Amino acid sequence: MALDGFRAAVYQGNLTDAISNVQQRTPESFNSHTLHIAITGESGSGKSSLINTMRGLCAGDEGAAETGMLDTMTMPVAYQDPVLPGVTLWDLPGVGTPYFPLNTYCEALNLSQYDFFIIVGSQRFRSDHARLVREIQRMGKRFYFVRSKADMDLDASRRQRPSSYNEERILKQIREDCRRGVAAEGVGHPPVFVVSSWEPNRYDFPLLRQTLQMELPRLKRHAFLLSLPAVASPIINQKKAAPKGEIWKIALFSCLLAAIPVPGLAFLGTFFIFRKHLSRYYIIFGVDDRSLSALARQIGKSVLELTAVMKSLGITAMMALKLLLDSVGTAVMVAEYSSERRPVSGAMVSGGVVLVTTSFMLRKRLASVADDTWRVLSKALEAERENAI
Repeated sequence: MALDGFRAAVYQGNLTDAISNVQQRTPESFNSHTLHIAITGESGSGKSSLINTMRGLCAGDEGAAETGMLDTMTMPVAYQDPVLPGVTLWDLPGVGTPYFPLNTYCEALNLSQYDFFIIVGSQRFRSDHARLVREIQRMGKRFYFVRSKADMDLDASRRQRPSSYNEERILKQIREDCRRGVAAEGVGHPPVFVVSSWEPNRYDFPLLRQTLQMELPRLKRHAFLLSLPAVASPIINQKKAAPKGEIWKIALFSCLLAAIPVPGLAFLGTFFIFRKHLSRYYIIFGVDDRSLSALARQIGKSVLELTAVMKSLGITAMMALKLLLDSVGTAVMVAEYSSERRPVSGAMVSGGVVLVTTSFMLRKRLASVADDTWRVLSKALEAERENAI
């Protein structure tokens, strides 16, 4: 299977090999993947008409998307692109309708399930467009902005100022207005197309189709990379569950040490055991210093950029000591105090405290390292997406 190599590398704790597996894939290997394109925008902007035009259909043709001024859609509708292989166009309900108000639109329609977006607007770049752009960027996905109904704008300008009418100048002004609006949301080079669904051979519609066809392999690869953190998550969780059985054995050994009536032995023993196994967790998951350095070279980033997303404290002796002083240390000192007053019961209390606290801290750090592994891998895949743009 196509993802077997990636999954195996993640499970083995070799994130460098996991990324290498992705980098070595040819553009042709993504042909079998389906790209789900969401056509969104305000109600009445011409979303359904654009889909019909992209499919070579007119309103009323068999299989055509339903068009009309009143947007009564309550569910997204899928249409296959007849020209572009492996492309599904999704006609989404309009943003800002009574069914889908602006403040709940993104969540209600679960926009994260789509790979790419075409935002359609029939007027100036508006606040609902900005909200969509911000949400799409937050998901790390890409979009085109399509300014529809160009024929209506040109007709209005021709009637209002017939003597100074200049089609190219007006179209340029519309494009620049849209680009400024999109760029204000932090998009460096906003892709903007001015179209008319009534005249598909004019304006930017041919360029829209040409651009989408040319970028299709790259867009499919981008969507594939976005899907990989979800692929890796259950594998990392499986790895996280595997050492839990041995944690009780480690905790039991610490418990036996704590039962020995030697002052400080329980704390020191627990400290060295904790440090040893915490270091081992970083190695097992592939986020130790050596592995991170190799991964950083693989993706062309610095180690600091990878460690910046890690929330666990690292594996230095001082950090491990601090963790134990904050949690295990206090409990052990209380238990050792009890053992001085009542040796037998004190030893039992000391052992029980160390057993529970050692097990708890090791589980906690194991979960933290596993979460960091997912974050580091996601950051590396994000770098791969940036390199491909």
